[in-house]
Amino acid sequence: MKQFSNEIFKAYDIRGIYPDEINEEIVYKIGRAYVRFLKASAKTAKQNCRVCIGRDIRQSSPALFKSLVRGITDEEADVYNLGLTTTPMVYFASGRLDVNGGIVITASHNPAEYNGLKLCRKNAVPIGENSGMLDIKKIVLEENFPKTAEKGTVIQKDIKKEYLDYFSSFVNLGEKKFKIAVDPANAMGILELDIYKKFPKNIELITIYDEFDSAFPNHEANPLKIETLKDLREKVLETKTDLGIAYDGDADRVGFIDEKGKIVPMDLVTGLIAKIVLKKNPGARILYDLRSSRSVKEIIEENGGIAGECRVGHALIKKQMRDEKTVFAGELSGHYYFEENYKAEAGSLPAIYLLNLMAKSDKKISELADEIKRYYHSGEINSKVENKGAVIEKLKEIYKDGEISELDGVKISFWDSYKKGNRWWFNVRPSNTEPALRLNLEADNEKLMEQKRNKILKIIRSAN
Repeated sequence: MKQFSNEIFKAYDIRGIYPDEINEEIVYKIGRAYVRFLKASAKTAKQNCRVCIGRDIRQSSPALFKSLVRGITDEEADVYNLGLTTTPMVYFASGRLDVNGGIVITASHNPAEYNGLKLCRKNAVPIGENSGMLDIKKIVLEENFPKTAEKGTVIQKDIKKEYLDYFSSFVNLGEKKFKIAVDPANAMGILELDIYKKFPKNIELITIYDEFDSAFPNHEANPLKIETLKDLREKVLETKTDLGIAYDGDADRVGFIDEKGKIVPMDLVTGLIAKIVLKKNPGARILYDLRSSRSVKEIIEENGGIAGECRVGHALIKKQMRDEKTVFAGELSGHYYFEENYKAEAGSLPAIYLLNLMAKSDKKISELADEIKRYYHSGEINSKVENKGAVIEKLKEIYKDGEISELDGVKISFWDSYKKGNRWWFNVRPSNTEPALRLNLEADNEKLMEQKRNKILKIIRSAN
């Protein structure tokens, strides 16, 4: 029997190196455990169960798909085979189709040797560490999988056209014309390109790395890493485009480059999108993750919205959106969550909304971003630390005069009670997967930001 690592069960998904950490045998068991979990969560354990499954283009995905389907059908559940899809397409399918849940086989932005599973219930309700993942893991480890007399069926379903048509309906560019450059990084974002192709009179599309390649030969499909955006930035400048768009491996995250070849901070994109969302939903509640610039909160409130702070992590954010009846949320990592896709990521909708905003305002993306960039943010800085808890306690003691929040790690603010020129805050969060602390810090002037950043990094790194 092939062994697998318990570590593949993450806080928000299942992920590991194929075949040493994740393989056909474990995925078969996960399929069976997932169906049992769904049935146990249903009103009656005897009701029929149906699951939609999509997958990315990794070399191991077809084999894992076969094993996953075998596990699900051995539990007498039916499968809708969605074929090659983005993760947002599976979330969309989980709401549009008559299913109990959905799974996408993907390792997102990880290198080619990885693979994994993202799980949800109907209507894209996430399954994470505190919402079913541990239950599924427990069933897998019990290894009680007897043969069953009945088998489920497999039905081919193509959700892509309905998905692309639906999100294309949000494009509202009038007579404006834009040139855009898109980098799907040889990954699943290639499927999203058809949205832009529907509007040849409004959009001139330029692409790089737009052919599927499971080796991801050009760069990691991760727009959060600055180095992965180098070629797109050069293409934007070379072709004089209005906007650069970069997708991650499964197209549930997106990053942007302005017409000057500069990166548009992902938290500021939350603020820009919030303007459009609040036009459609006056007075709505919008979430931003606690690492985001203070200006995001201000923009939401200035546009008549209610700003709410949230923890980091898609499962946590989606739950809070449901609990607090939120219509939109944005994360510093480039995840943007929309009511229009069952409070989940929506592929190209962030780009569509930015283009709509550019068309309506008759402003360049750099101008729109500059209007809401009010303060100086450090960006996320990682430090290797073994005793993470002790460092956080030390920071709480040193900065006990600040406003302390322990929503996610520790966030200490010296903002509301300080005069302009002396305002700052910081957040330090422990990594869930490695001995590291992640620092985000912001101040209302550059000198103060650099001074406080260096001081806190010294405290964090002196622990080693």
